Parts: sequence; C-alpha cells; structure tokens
Amino acid sequence: MPLPRLALAPDAGHGPLDGAWWPRCDALELELPALVGSLDPGVGTVTRVTVGTAAWPDAPRRVMAPGHVIEVALSDDDAETHAITVDCGTVGRWQLLLTAASDPENPWPAPRLTALAESGLDGHGTRKPEGGTGLR
Repeated sequence: MPLPRLALAPDAGHGPLDGAWWPRCDALELELPALVGSLDPGVGTVTRVTVGTAAWPDAPRRVMAPGHVIEVALSDDDAETHAITVDCGTVGRWQLLLTAASDPENPWPAPRLTALAESGLDGHGTRKPEGGTGLR
C-alpha cells in the first residue's frame, strides 16, 4: 500500500483545516485505508468519513481498513466538495482539504493549499478566525 499524499498542520484542531490530502485516484476504497493508517494512533480509531458526492460519485458506503470497517457518509454540501471529514468517534474529527493534483477546476496546486492550511491563511493573506472544524 503506497503512502498517502498527506500533510497535517502542526497545530491540528486549532484552525479551520487540519491539513490536506491529495489522493492518487478517485477510488475511495483504495485510498482511504492508507490515509487512515497514516494518522497518529493517538487520535483514535477512524469510524466514519464524510465526503462530497461531487468528488466521490461512486464511493462505497463502507470501506475496509486494517482491523475495522469505516462508514462512508456522502454529502451534497458544497463545503464537502473539496474536503474530507475524518471522524474518530468520541476522540474528535479531522477536517482535511481534498484536492486532486489533476483537478482542472482547482486553480491552486495541492502543495500551495497545504502550505495555506499549515499557516492558517485563507489564500488572500488574512488569517482565518480561531476555532473551526479541526480535531475536536
């Protein structure tokens, strides 16, 4: 299983994004186990992810990960189009920016978006307010 293309913000949980993930393909059942396996075990077991139907139109409702099953919730919310929410039950949630390297509708390459997520900037040189949907 190849390592996921993932960058986590140093202070995950203290801003609107906890990092960025850019999968290699649009097969969630192939990409998700590597993503989940790369997260710090201290965040708990990933029990559910929420993804946008626009980004993952053929996503299965459940994905097998080592030792457990992850429920996949599909959302029509525009906010989920370029995000994935990774839910670790009572421990918290991670909000990751989701971008494909070859997404023609996304003018910002994944490394730039990752840098913005780490810096807390919104892309216009201003800081996002504290709080948000990170690890809670």
